[in-house]
Amino acid sequence: MQEVFPLSDHPFRVRFAPSPTGFLHIGGARTAIYDWLLARSTGGQFVLRIEDTDRTRFVAESLQDIIDSLKWLGLDWDEGPGARGTDEKASYGSGSTAHGPYGPYFQSERLDLYHKYAEQLIADGHAYYCFCSSDRLNAVRTAQEAAKQPPGYDRHCRTLTPEEVQSRFAAGEKAVVRFKMPLKGTTEVYDELRGKLSFENRTLDDHILLKSDGFPTYHLAVVVDDHLMKITHAVRGEEWIASFPRHVLLYEALGWELPKFVHLPIFLAPSGGGKLSKRHGATGLKEYRDKGYLPEALFNFLLLLGWHPSDEQELFTAEEALKVFTVDRINKSPVAFSTDKLDWFNGVYIRKMDPRELAGRCLPFLQESGLLPDPCPPGRFEYLVKIIPLVQERLKWLTEISELVDFFLNEDIAVPEKELLVQKKSTPEETHTILQRSRAALAELGAGEFNHDAMEQALRGLSETMGIKAGQVFMPLRVAITGRTATPGIFETMDALGKERVLKRLDQAIAVLN
Repeated sequence: MQEVFPLSDHPFRVRFAPSPTGFLHIGGARTAIYDWLLARSTGGQFVLRIEDTDRTRFVAESLQDIIDSLKWLGLDWDEGPGARGTDEKASYGSGSTAHGPYGPYFQSERLDLYHKYAEQLIADGHAYYCFCSSDRLNAVRTAQEAAKQPPGYDRHCRTLTPEEVQSRFAAGEKAVVRFKMPLKGTTEVYDELRGKLSFENRTLDDHILLKSDGFPTYHLAVVVDDHLMKITHAVRGEEWIASFPRHVLLYEALGWELPKFVHLPIFLAPSGGGKLSKRHGATGLKEYRDKGYLPEALFNFLLLLGWHPSDEQELFTAEEALKVFTVDRINKSPVAFSTDKLDWFNGVYIRKMDPRELAGRCLPFLQESGLLPDPCPPGRFEYLVKIIPLVQERLKWLTEISELVDFFLNEDIAVPEKELLVQKKSTPEETHTILQRSRAALAELGAGEFNHDAMEQALRGLSETMGIKAGQVFMPLRVAITGRTATPGIFETMDALGKERVLKRLDQAIAVLN
């Protein structure tokens, strides 16, 4: 049995090869994190390669999203578009995509290479031209279904002579290139997590290597590129295990040494039933970014969603993960995706964060909601830093910040309705009196005395004087100055709002009760 290389002895050269057919998926993000950890922890290289050969599903804006999302996670790479030390903007063209000794790193710019090796496979008898039309293939598939046979290509063109091939090309027919799979026996492959796997060759059809439009399929492109880019470890999702023997046989047909393969477990739906999909919530990294998850929290969550440490530690910075991450601790079994657990991680990281840094993270969301201008004046930002600790414990996602601090940042608030001001077991008259006397007590405090301790002393003294519980004073006061019943501590809130705004809002609330 093969052994997993000790990470300290063998630098890993790995690649992350997303397809720009949509925004970066959460599963792809985990693969990228593992690639980055394996490269950085072993002193190796991390390559970004763009597998853009599916031209029918290509989404132009997704390319930059991939770059931005990876960088947002804190990842960097040594080669490929947006590599360290290059322009972050990713675009096509030999000049902008070289970014390394094995470029270009867009598959659409490597077509000559795929054609070269496809022709080599044909010349060596490992591949052949197939002229079958889509109508014929559909008819074959229909017949197989009717006969309850497994679907697959019937190898109709496998025995065409060179003369027949030339004749059909001369007639203007288009062809794909198919690989000649062995018809008998088994193909054995080795996965670093699962060990030896065997596949019956009779179950494997002659798959396409080059499409009629001249673009390669994933099967040819990934083998050619991984070899030419000297990839030592191919890390990908376990959904590619079914294609594993195809790739191994291609390596053997081309006479190339195989990289080591690591197939990561899939994500299951939160319920554990079936693969995670869009119907289970956000699956694109952009959605998590937009919702206000911290990259540190998502990194930590994805790290443990398929890998387990040697102890019970749950919180890992990227630097800590680099010291302990190894292939042998990657899970083999599918793992359930728990949004509740992700939310827990996000809350922990928010609460640990320095208020000034958290204010900076929250600023774009506050600007988007119109609560702060863009650019934000220094004085307004310092005020944000002051109030952040008041809401930090209650913040689960950064998108919640606007709702939690709007009454701090707005000069005025909507005047609370009478029904909200008057608490149970109280009357409008009693509430009116409480607010009037509270205002008077607060107004007597000088500018330098309008602080937490002085306000608490004055209002608790008022409750004793009136012969009522302190909460009977605090609750209508809270509603009057914030417009809501749940806020940070009342004295911290008034301290942050300042005397002028507090008295103004009390006047407005009192007027409602007149």
